[in-house]
Amino acid sequence: MISSLNSAAQNFLVGLNQIQQRAQRAQLELTTGLKINNVSDAPAQIADLWQTRANLNQVQQIQSNLGRVQTEVNTGEGVLQSAVALLERAETLGAQGANAITDTGTRPNLANELGSILQQLVSTANTTVEGRFIFSGDSDQQAPYSIDLTQPNPVSAYQGSPSTRQIQGPDGSTFSVGETAQQIFDSPNAQQNVFGSINSLRQALLSNDDAAITAAMGDVTSAGAYLNQQLAFYGTAQNRVQSGLDFAETYQTQLQTQLSGIQDADEAQAITEMTQAQTQMQAALTSRAQLPRTSLFDFLG
Repeated sequence: MISSLNSAAQNFLVGLNQIQQRAQRAQLELTTGLKINNVSDAPAQIADLWQTRANLNQVQQIQSNLGRVQTEVNTGEGVLQSAVALLERAETLGAQGANAITDTGTRPNLANELGSILQQLVSTANTTVEGRFIFSGDSDQQAPYSIDLTQPNPVSAYQGSPSTRQIQGPDGSTFSVGETAQQIFDSPNAQQNVFGSINSLRQALLSNDDAAITAAMGDVTSAGAYLNQQLAFYGTAQNRVQSGLDFAETYQTQLQTQLSGIQDADEAQAITEMTQAQTQMQAALTSRAQLPRTSLFDFLG
């Protein structure tokens, strides 16, 4: 039996196919901008490619989370600064009420302003960001407090829950970025209870009770100092979030550079490879066309 394709022809077709594959690979690199489009393009680099992509996706997600949290901590820090100013105003009102020359008829007016301050503090405790009560702990769809100044104890019990949320930084560490309104404004320690101290001073002024006014003034002062500590917590949280964002941005740039080095095509090299493949293909076809086409049958009579 005579083979329909001799070894020379087979070798020619194998070589031609290899040239075509090189040309196709170069064309694909130019089209996609990637030098790794299939596992077979660089088997030894696939593990690094997948790991780098996974790391990049993770840091981008962490960066997104930190961006949302930054809005919360910035808002929290801002409203607590305002709350500290309200406590300072309450101290001033208390000092006016405690003054021996203050007209007793003025004390109810001072008490009314303290009632307004208490309402503003409850409003601060009920601060929302993107529809979430940021001081309600894990129960962030529930306002932590309500207020009714007609009641002896005008501020309701805490309606939120503890805060267990932890935020992950790009270095893998986790940290808390929020406190509850109960921790901030409604401490079980009377000297740290913002709501309680303001209301005690308010009630003392309404009762025209000098001794009670003096005692309540001390609690307002200590509650103000405590509130400043809670403000400091949010300042620290701001710094940690910003540091995390800065780290994430730097790390993301590093990963993008690393990923680019693994997968991005060298356009100039791909063009050169394409040109060489086309030249070699043309030369091979031309050379093949010039081979003699005679066979044994041409010499048989």
